[in-house]
Amino acid sequence: MDKKTARQRRARKTRARIRASEAHRLCIHRTPRHIYAQIITPDGAHVVAAAATVESEVRASDGATGNIAAAQVVGRTIAERAKAAGISQVAFDRSGFRYHGRVKALAEAAREGGLEF
Repeated sequence: MDKKTARQRRARKTRARIRASEAHRLCIHRTPRHIYAQIITPDGAHVVAAAATVESEVRASDGATGNIAAAQVVGRTIAERAKAAGISQVAFDRSGFRYHGRVKALAEAAREGGLEF
């Protein structure tokens, strides 16, 4: 089993638990260059809010896109957009990535922005 397959297996287990709780989920995806965040409805049919380092407004605040500072900007942005959509409580879906570094920075910035996990 390679790294990607193991990560996807961990993600499946987490998503099954989140689906049982019927909560909106804050789903993230991390690449070496960018980080993406989406808030998805409990049935998984619609994306309510999204933020990523590929967006010009997020990129303008910080020059680099693959570091902790950029992840914090994405976390604050997704929290603002979720609040605008009327969502305050979410389940954190880290997509099998370790809760460390950029993933942790995004989650803590979203909490500071007003999202409850």
